[in-house]
Amino acid sequence: MEWLAILGESVVAQALTVSPVLYIFANAAHILSLAMLVGASVILDLRLLGRFKSLPLAETAELLSRIAALALCLAVITGAVLFSVRPVEYAGNTAFLVKLLLVGLGTANAVFVHLSRDWAEMIVAGEASLLLKLGAVFSLTTWLSAVLAGRWIGFL
Repeated sequence: MEWLAILGESVVAQALTVSPVLYIFANAAHILSLAMLVGASVILDLRLLGRFKSLPLAETAELLSRIAALALCLAVITGAVLFSVRPVEYAGNTAFLVKLLLVGLGTANAVFVHLSRDWAEMIVAGEASLLLKLGAVFSLTTWLSAVLAGRWIGFL
């Protein structure tokens, strides 16, 4: 785990440690990107499950999946920046490791769903298949659980 110690001494980590304001902005950016990711995902998943029927499924799915993808990229970048401040500590934190697992599962689910034939058919037909609905339930579970795991990081 020598690389973790090196990461903790990086220019980015030192800048965040020396400047509380910079750390606050990085943390705020991470929280806002998570809010965008989870907000877009929850609305999309609920729409796939039959809620918000006044919203056209195909258009809503395309828009919200793009917002979620952008937000995921921002969350990963800001999360990596925050991780650099205490990498050794975070690497040994069970809640952090669970959060990483859940983010990986949520991301894999999103990729699988978007590459599926069912997604392409939903964009054309405007109806969600059973596979998409199961993916939505899995998505809701993983992203909301990732948020909870993230909140536990400071307490374990």
